[in-house]
Amino acid sequence: MYQLLSLLNDAVQIYTFILVIYALLSWFPGAYDSAFGRLIAKISEPYLSLFDRLNLHIGMIDFTIIVAVVVLQLAAGGLSIILRMFV
Repeated sequence: MYQLLSLLNDAVQIYTFILVIYALLSWFPGAYDSAFGRLIAKISEPYLSLFDRLNLHIGMIDFTIIVAVVVLQLAAGGLSIILRMFV
């Protein structure tokens, strides 16, 4: 069971890192048009599209990725607690 929790934690950390890279790519013009940018976008956008309806734009700043990362971390923590209860 510990291995499952460790795998879950590692997967969440890797996906969080991918989301941060996706956010950083927005700072560079044309970064999403590169092969690397398309790969990161293909991995990130399905999850981020869940938060598009929340309209998290304030001025020129988009807080969608921050909220998505927080929700991902909270969900992983909650799932980890639930799994530990059954051990």
